Amino acid sequence: MDAVSFMQRQKDNSADEHRLTDALGTLSGRRPKALLPIMVGGLAAGGLDLISAFITYGWGVPRVIAAGLLGIKAIHGGLFVYFLGVALQFFIALSAAAIYYAASRKLEFLKDHALICGLFYGIAVFLVMNLIVVPLSALHGRGPFGLMALIQGLVVHMLLIGLPISYSVRRFSE
Repeated sequence: MDAVSFMQRQKDNSADEHRLTDALGTLSGRRPKALLPIMVGGLAAGGLDLISAFITYGWGVPRVIAAGLLGIKAIHGGLFVYFLGVALQFFIALSAAAIYYAASRKLEFLKDHALICGLFYGIAVFLVMNLIVVPLSALHGRGPFGLMALIQGLVVHMLLIGLPISYSVRRFSE
């Protein structure tokens, strides 16, 4: 190998390393930018919703959440079932935050109008949970809802789920 071809190979390797570094920087730069709003919004929404459920329905709520996956017998389950319910609560909230974040990448108004969009997103989450997820769960829950339960569910989802998610995406997204 002569000196000219060696220098050319070094130059090509250097260019390849630079491209790889740029690509890795871009990838790693995007992950934290997406992860922060999803984690903050999802954890806040999941925590606030769980606290609201504890206040309204008592400390057994995580077992009911787990029963949606395991069946009605889970309501009498132990500590594992309880923590599974808590984990499922946060999985659902983080999923809702990830969906909102992904939508906000294409629909800029979701970030620009976080108040209105967050309130409507809370309604959408309520509808998806009560018209799709719960009926398809192992509990096969269905309405009809009493008027007060419907209003309470909508308000909780609007204020404690939709708004934390929309404002976290607005605050922590690029």
